[in-house]
Amino acid sequence: MNTADPRKAALYILNKLSKGRSNLDRIIDEQEAGVFLHMPRRDRALANALVYGVLRWRAKLDFNIEAFASRPVKQIKPEVLNILRIGLFQMMFLSRIPQSAAVNTSVEMAKQVAPKSMAGFVNALLRNYARSPQSPPYPDFRTDPLAAIAVCQSFPQWLVSRWEKRFGFEETRSLCEYLNKIPPVTIRVNLLKTTRNQVLEKLAPCVGSAEKTRISRTGIALYGMKKPVYELPGFSEGMFQVQDEAPQLATPVLSPKPGENVLDACAGLGGKTGHIAQLMENRGKVVAADTDSLRLKALESEMERLGVNIVETRCLDMEKPGVLPGTESFDRILIDAPCSGLGVIRRNPDIKWSVGKNDFKRYHSRQTRILETTAKYLKPGGAIVYAVCSMEPEETDAVVEEFCEKLKDFKVEPIGKHSTDPAANPDKQGYLRLYPHQHNTDGFFIARIIHRP
Repeated sequence: MNTADPRKAALYILNKLSKGRSNLDRIIDEQEAGVFLHMPRRDRALANALVYGVLRWRAKLDFNIEAFASRPVKQIKPEVLNILRIGLFQMMFLSRIPQSAAVNTSVEMAKQVAPKSMAGFVNALLRNYARSPQSPPYPDFRTDPLAAIAVCQSFPQWLVSRWEKRFGFEETRSLCEYLNKIPPVTIRVNLLKTTRNQVLEKLAPCVGSAEKTRISRTGIALYGMKKPVYELPGFSEGMFQVQDEAPQLATPVLSPKPGENVLDACAGLGGKTGHIAQLMENRGKVVAADTDSLRLKALESEMERLGVNIVETRCLDMEKPGVLPGTESFDRILIDAPCSGLGVIRRNPDIKWSVGKNDFKRYHSRQTRILETTAKYLKPGGAIVYAVCSMEPEETDAVVEEFCEKLKDFKVEPIGKHSTDPAANPDKQGYLRLYPHQHNTDGFFIARIIHRP
């Protein structure tokens, strides 16, 4: 199949996700380095719209497919089901695409990946939907409110039920509605090279609008992008990094100082690593650790772009005791721990369908191991910031409380003065919690833990 066609590229990505061997970010990165690189910008935009749209609205699409198929979606082969989702998404959500085009292109894809009978099945189902005066009746909010949210806002019902028990019905509905919104591209200005006002002025002609973030003092939200981030003025000069507003708050809570020795224990691609070096005025030392050597190579390139030269990368698994020399110690440690990622569904809608209700125990175990292992390298009087892009109790409060109960020399320090805005004040436990529908950010949790001398 020629994946240079936007619909076929979308199908390729969705099929690869269906096999469960990779996540959306990694697959998109592969496409950006391959097919997308040579695809016209308009086609690339359509492919992305189809992928993210299908993942965002999958439950609603499947409800309609099942109604017109008269069989459970589980009985439809994944590659055919994804073709139906792509076709139906265009018909339900993309008004600029004629329904006949959505049907015909879906049938052509079916002919290439499935038996002839499946092409007829795809054709009949989509044409029946097109002829239908209205969608099948959705669950009623009055009689079955949780099912109504699950279908109409397209979320797994177990997750809707979980949130409803914690937040209540209206808050859950508001949260799900917000998580379906397409987020802006948010960047953090590199104050080693420029100011927020200078970047705002430079980027204004290249976007529909650019606004200062409400909570972070160095963030900018970009709407209506007219070109990819890497083509924006100032990017190649290292004037900014892409980073949502919520994680931009973690590093100020860590409060690293020039000349200190700091560990970024789960560095990833270096969003927070660059921010740490910036607050340290590029003086001192930052050890950026991660289990993935390819990510660390990308991090090194990113630091070079930002003009940061105090970062040392190490390929380490911080879950394992003794991964660092016993004599090594740090003034500050940042742990952006692996987690369910349910707080970033706006940007990664595949998480809706990849995370299961039994995963939280596994994440909790990993997070507590990383925290306990890493804490051994903190100097007395030093500080750890534990952060996750999750709002779930097993990954937030429970991890910190279990850690402090086990290691009596550590205690939570209320974030207080480290908070950057009244809208993000810490709660009564001293934690900083950000909720997408309340703060207009990703869902995020931040705790500051100090080692009592």
